[in-house]
Amino acid sequence: EVQLVESGGGLVQPGGSLRLSCAASGFTFDGHVIVWVRQAPGKGPEWVSDISWNGGITYYAESMKGRFTVSRDNAKNSFYLQMNSLKSEDTAVYYCALSKTGRQWEYNYWGQGTQVTVSS
Repeated sequence: EVQLVESGGGLVQPGGSLRLSCAASGFTFDGHVIVWVRQAPGKGPEWVSDISWNGGITYYAESMKGRFTVSRDNAKNSFYLQMNSLKSEDTAVYYCALSKTGRQWEYNYWGQGTQVTVSS
């Protein structure tokens, strides 16, 4: 059974940083894509970033470029989202998800989410 568990969320002041982690277990297939998605209060889910199975290809939503960095450590089955220069509009629940196809919104497994609150 595939499990994804996020951690690292919390309260941070504007301009601050957080590093989210996603610990994965139960999957062995290559070719998958790990995705970060967020959902702010009262809004629909918003795609944040993708990283390919070998970490060689990454994509970011426009508003995250230059501020967020996605990475992975396959030896530890862990994935990371480093978030810098955080803004109040980054406040959301952040989820990691796994896509077997790499197509946007075709996500086979989701974590439970971790809350990020950016506030002074």
